[in-house]
Amino acid sequence: MSEFPPRPAREPATGVIRDTARLTQLRVTLANVGLEPPEKHARVPLGCASLDLALNGGLVRGALHEIFVSPGDETAGTGFAVALAQRLNARKHLLWIRQDFSALEHGELSATGLLELGLDPSRILVLQVSDAVSALRAAGDALTCTALGAVLIETTGEAKILNLVTSRRLTLASAQSGVTAVLLRFSAKPQASAAETRWHVRSAGSPVANEQWGYPVFETELVRNRHGTTGHWVVEWSCDDALFRELREDTADRGAVVPASSDRPAAAAMGADRRASSASGLRAIA
Repeated sequence: MSEFPPRPAREPATGVIRDTARLTQLRVTLANVGLEPPEKHARVPLGCASLDLALNGGLVRGALHEIFVSPGDETAGTGFAVALAQRLNARKHLLWIRQDFSALEHGELSATGLLELGLDPSRILVLQVSDAVSALRAAGDALTCTALGAVLIETTGEAKILNLVTSRRLTLASAQSGVTAVLLRFSAKPQASAAETRWHVRSAGSPVANEQWGYPVFETELVRNRHGTTGHWVVEWSCDDALFRELREDTADRGAVVPASSDRPAAAAMGADRRASSASGLRAIA
């Protein structure tokens, strides 16, 4: 039996130099056109100076962030989650995972509302699943896809699977790929978690100028921050600049009241008398 001919000797040094040169040239080219690839775990400023200071420069990309919303404030929570995803998705696509009955409970997603918040609907992929277990299984797979900028996981009610172990898995998957995970929870109580940040979000009135709607305003409470301080902020989302601005609470207490939909459950209508932000168009009630 004849032997295979010996393989030619490699020149690893030459190959490394060539690849490095190409990579450097690619980075220069991307930088010249303003498309420099973002760092996996860079801090992304939100625009509000005092909030960014508490976050040590901004929100961490490639980490898990939790948003908790009480009954009646689902639209505000959704708008805030979309705004964070807009800041963190690094000009990539956003995968939105939601349970099937979420549309009946809180309304369908509205492309017009997304556009008004500054998010291109064509960059959003929506996946509907039956329960929280399926949502987390899909999120675990999606977080390995670096073509995505962020994965938004929307769940309703208490779920035993959303525990410390699960949050650690999501955190690890997000850190490895650099894809940010945003967990949006409606009508749920916070539990032990490995999340980078945890927010409580409520509706706030948009200041009215010249009898026109203002920008969306959110009352936010940062209750967990692994690498900084916590606090309370009333922020306005500038849809044109995709940045948050801080408002005084007395200023944010002006605005029209947006009533709850008549076909929503009584529990969801508890916050009907709360002043809603102009992000109310985000969900079209079916």
